[in-house]
Amino acid sequence: MEAPRSHAGPPLPGPLARLKAWLAAHHMTLMTIADTPHSIALGSAIGIFFGFTPLLSMKTLLSIGVAWISKSNKIAAAIAVTLHDVMLPLMPAIYFWQYRIGMRVLHGRPEQRAAFHHLSFHDFMTWPWFVRVGWPLLLGSLFLAIPSALATYLIMRLLVSRARSEGPPVPTN
Repeated sequence: MEAPRSHAGPPLPGPLARLKAWLAAHHMTLMTIADTPHSIALGSAIGIFFGFTPLLSMKTLLSIGVAWISKSNKIAAAIAVTLHDVMLPLMPAIYFWQYRIGMRVLHGRPEQRAAFHHLSFHDFMTWPWFVRVGWPLLLGSLFLAIPSALATYLIMRLLVSRARSEGPPVPTN
């Protein structure tokens, strides 16, 4: 006879355990926000959209601002853009592919060999750098951001609606 298995499995290493706890806490925050499923889903989609853009220090502010303008949930937008930052170790690869997609859209082909030499902060703030690297990166980010935002909207709307329909009955007078 086989011994019963535990669904918990082996304990996770420290960083993964903290990530799992963070995700569970913010999942519950999103599910219990006092707003409509549409507003929460739209705020989450806006956050994911801006999470894919290379606007490093402006992502959170832009997502909250666009959520405010569109009358969607600002907390959901902030959580979603922060959740996207959890993928930080993967971002160089994502930015690389966004750059390649942007170069293909702009020039019909990716650069054969992108020469990224030693860059100073001043180099990032110049117009030639933006035209050579920033514009293709920003354009390429739209090809990942838009489908991800649409999928996030649909999934979040489904999850929030389902969580609200399965909740405990509210007594009415």
